[in-house]
Amino acid sequence: MAYFSNSIEPSRTQSKKKFYQKKWFKITLSLIVVFAIVSGVFAWKTGGVIHKISQGGILSSLVKSLPGVDNSVKGEKDGRINIVLLGMRGAGVVGGGTLADSIIVASIKPRENKVSMISVPRDLYTRNPGWGNQTKINAVYAAGEENGKKEGMEDMKTVLGEVTGLPIHYAVTIDFAGFKQLIDAIGGIEITLDAPFDESMQFNEAHVCDSFFNVPTGKFEEKKKNVYWPGTTTVKRVRIIQTHPLCTAPPETLECGGEFKLPAGKQTLSGDKALCYARSRHTSSDFERAKRQQIILQLVKDKLVSAGTITNFDKMNGILNSLGDNVRTDMQPWEMKRLYDLYVGMKDSALYQRVLENSDEGLLYHPEDGVAGYILLPIGDNYNRIHEMAQNIFTLQAQSDIKPR
Repeated sequence: MAYFSNSIEPSRTQSKKKFYQKKWFKITLSLIVVFAIVSGVFAWKTGGVIHKISQGGILSSLVKSLPGVDNSVKGEKDGRINIVLLGMRGAGVVGGGTLADSIIVASIKPRENKVSMISVPRDLYTRNPGWGNQTKINAVYAAGEENGKKEGMEDMKTVLGEVTGLPIHYAVTIDFAGFKQLIDAIGGIEITLDAPFDESMQFNEAHVCDSFFNVPTGKFEEKKKNVYWPGTTTVKRVRIIQTHPLCTAPPETLECGGEFKLPAGKQTLSGDKALCYARSRHTSSDFERAKRQQIILQLVKDKLVSAGTITNFDKMNGILNSLGDNVRTDMQPWEMKRLYDLYVGMKDSALYQRVLENSDEGLLYHPEDGVAGYILLPIGDNYNRIHEMAQNIFTLQAQSDIKPR
């Protein structure tokens, strides 16, 4: 065995020298070193951010970048990628931090250069997998995240798949702080309003008095119960079973200054103002709010993909920081990169928008019995009409009332 090893050693050494001296090997090695340096810098800058946002890591992205490896994202081969976008106060924030304040199913058709957005109202009454009962859809994510389960995204994707009839491939959540930071990082968004906007009720709303809502209003909330004639469903009288005093929050703590106003005309909204505009609903409706949210998303998209933002390091750095702290997704890093490449490659894409609403032309209704409070149900008590709309949204007539006003 010793004789065999010694006899081939000179031959191996000579072969290695010839191999390393080849010009093509030196060039290849140089490219590998450069790639490693670039990847290292990218990982150093974005690795922590991506790790916070995504469930994957840098290694999977490097593997997907190798020649011959399939790097198509879910839905890409079928021609339609469906993503749910969820906006909420933020985990741990007072006032229902993980209740979904905004629910939008976005679809991308890269080959056809088309994008759609379908807003689902938070009062839609649906199945809630996390609690095993029916609730408003805005509680689905919260139930899935309860007690550290981390199932909110999957549960919301499942339920929205049932509602729309579409396979929901990915989910993204952003909290209020991230929304504001993102808009401030791109220098605000420019909007033109046809008329002044005034939300005088929502941000100074009275609640049952507690340690936070501690400014008395002199008004009370009454809990009532129907008393029926024996053996009938006829109401005999309404009995007040509880009375609670109502308070507002101290003036210095009121969101959006207590009364939020915007003038008519062209103006630039900061992150704070854009969030207040996106959240306002009491003086209009939840449906009108959903339309405003779609408008803001469109304006943010236009600003994000503009050359001035993409090439401005300070702005991109601010965007990365805001995303890292306040955004979560079930996409892996390579999927995020692939989706970005697909979207950037779509020039002047056509946008198709819908808001599920309770109207003559809408797809929802409010049951009058009010057993579960104010809720919305699908017309026909099934999702068939919503499925048809979602499937054919790219061929339907545009919803013309989704515009600034």
